[in-house]
Amino acid sequence: MKLLRFASLEGDTTPRAGVMLDDGIVALREFATLDALLATPDWLAAAHRAIDAAGAARIAPASVRLLPPLSAPEKIWCIGVNYQERNEEYKDNSEAPRYPSLFVRNVRSFVGHDAPLERPRVSTQLDYEGELVLVIGKAGRHIPRERAFEHIAGMTLANEGSVRDWLKHGKFNVTQGKNFDASGSIGPWIVTADELDPRAEHTIRTRVNGELRQQETTARMMFSFDILIEYLSTFATLQPGDLILTGTPTGTGWRLDPPQWLAPGDVVEIESPGIGTLRNGIVQEA
Repeated sequence: MKLLRFASLEGDTTPRAGVMLDDGIVALREFATLDALLATPDWLAAAHRAIDAAGAARIAPASVRLLPPLSAPEKIWCIGVNYQERNEEYKDNSEAPRYPSLFVRNVRSFVGHDAPLERPRVSTQLDYEGELVLVIGKAGRHIPRERAFEHIAGMTLANEGSVRDWLKHGKFNVTQGKNFDASGSIGPWIVTADELDPRAEHTIRTRVNGELRQQETTARMMFSFDILIEYLSTFATLQPGDLILTGTPTGTGWRLDPPQWLAPGDVVEIESPGIGTLRNGIVQEA
């Protein structure tokens, strides 16, 4: 099942929750948001009941714009340097880490599928980072690895865009460069775990203007999905709707020689088979 949040391009533009089916979008009229759906006990069954209740009613995908699937996640966790070759890029400290690197992002730093990313006024160093995203569907604290996958509602994609020179403004953090408004994207939808098994090996690819820049599989992660959930839930209660951005592979623009920053007019596509493609153009901040 592909869960999404959308708004009509004309008429009533109030954001709505829905499901993408082969013959169009079904609006989940019982639920104002996907956040509300995931907070419902046995939410997957509730979604199926809502589809049945809709009957033959469908909304044409061309008549809507897609928004970030979750409107108000309590937590957006971002894992840094989680692929083996990515770790080796840091030649001064390339030993395998004992624990995941971690930072957080705010909701306003992300846009949805086909919405423009903004290169900020204060920097030209906007960069792409294609990532797989876990969506939590069941609350938990101190979750053991063997139970971790029970807490995953599904998966989506992210361009965890970074403003590189602003990553270095603080001595011990990267928060500034990771939280510019509209510098990243999430979507296009959440594919539920019953349709796309998070335990399987998944591929992530990033293209800029059609050129393949990143390609990797989850088999090369240093901290797998179950390890991340166990680790994060050690110190924080995971809640339905929480997002875990699981890290980007090697091949980002700042590691090219010379660095290749995103510029207005560029198009970035993040792809994973089984999920689809998250696409965003680049514009200059007004």
